[in-house]
Amino acid sequence: MRWFNVKRTVKLGFKSLWLHRLRSALTTLGIVFGVCSVIAMLAIGEGASQATQEVIARLGSTNLIIETVEPPMERADTGEEDVIFAFGLTYKDAESIRNTIPDVDVIVPIRELDQEARYLHRKAAIKAIGTIPWYTEVSPIHVISGRFLSSTDFHMQRTVCVIDEQIVGELFAFENPIGKDIQVKGDYYRVIGVTGAMPVGNLQNGFGDALPAEMTSDSAAAGNVYVPLSTAKGRFSEMDFSYSGGKETRQKVELQKITVKVRSREQVLSMRNILDSLLKRLHEDKKDYRIIAPLELLREAKQTQRIFSIVLGSIAAISLLVGGIGIMNIMLSTVSERTREIGIRRALGAKKRDIIVQFLSETLILTLSGGLLGIVLGSTIPFFVTYFGHMPTVITGSSLVLSFGISALVGVIFGLYPAYRAANMDPIESLRHE
Repeated sequence: MRWFNVKRTVKLGFKSLWLHRLRSALTTLGIVFGVCSVIAMLAIGEGASQATQEVIARLGSTNLIIETVEPPMERADTGEEDVIFAFGLTYKDAESIRNTIPDVDVIVPIRELDQEARYLHRKAAIKAIGTIPWYTEVSPIHVISGRFLSSTDFHMQRTVCVIDEQIVGELFAFENPIGKDIQVKGDYYRVIGVTGAMPVGNLQNGFGDALPAEMTSDSAAAGNVYVPLSTAKGRFSEMDFSYSGGKETRQKVELQKITVKVRSREQVLSMRNILDSLLKRLHEDKKDYRIIAPLELLREAKQTQRIFSIVLGSIAAISLLVGGIGIMNIMLSTVSERTREIGIRRALGAKKRDIIVQFLSETLILTLSGGLLGIVLGSTIPFFVTYFGHMPTVITGSSLVLSFGISALVGVIFGLYPAYRAANMDPIESLRHE
């Protein structure tokens, strides 16, 4: 019997709304666009956040990255024609870290230089990375073909290199690069391996798919070329020349980075303080380095994502509020138009509860149908944003449930007052209404 009453109430609700199809459709649009905006904005925010988190995750949650930075210097007029500034990380720093700090698993010194590589008539801008054989233990790359650098390559200062997939596409197209020679700064290097980006989901951090190289580098280079650090030390100058005010300035930098891998996440932040204390003594408090803890950046990114989602969701929810006000306005007009109908129903024995249920059901039909249409439209917009705007978007199940739940809540909240007003009309006065 109860099921029959519910079915009859819903049927009457659809029939009443169908009599004013255009008005009902226009009223529903407020909810449609409100739900759509909530889903779309949360998808865009979540996509941007996950992309950022993946970039940070690729740096390694148990890694500490020490980078060379140029310190602020007062370049007074000394009268000398050449001025030499030596700053940044050194091989001595890497050796001191290895010999002084016991709770470190891997230490990887890195030299990075922007160069140009040539193969036959093709050329490409590259980042030449001088490193050591265990570089793959702290970097999320894996060997696709061939092999990575070996201890023999390092100790014998061999002119060999490992290139990534981007360089293969730029220089070799459809050729097999293994065994071919590429020219970098006048020297030829034999290609012994090809690397690719390891999916971030395979790392300890557990985030998404691998990112393209261009998203993880701030350089204009097409890709990376890895050479033994000993070879890079002998073949690439540590001096960088610049001219200012008719004078030549030379900057000497031995290492651009040192990556330190600790044993557990719990040691990362304490190890950063230890490294900072050690480097302060070695560099005599000269701030020509910085220490980056990807784990800390990852936590900050997650916190920022939560705040970002709340802000975006709140802004989009305002449109749902506006839609709810529109529905209340229409339902109040409907109550006024159907005053005589309400009086007849009350005279025939309908209770206040029946009148409330009738008008509330009509409001819920409007909001829930608007919510379903908004979910469909809101799930489509992120696809077009990704396709045409090349922006990552992620639609989460929680955003769909949240938006639909809010639309239902809007229907209840903004439908209660019109329904209550209709139920409390005087039956006699209602019957007299023309």
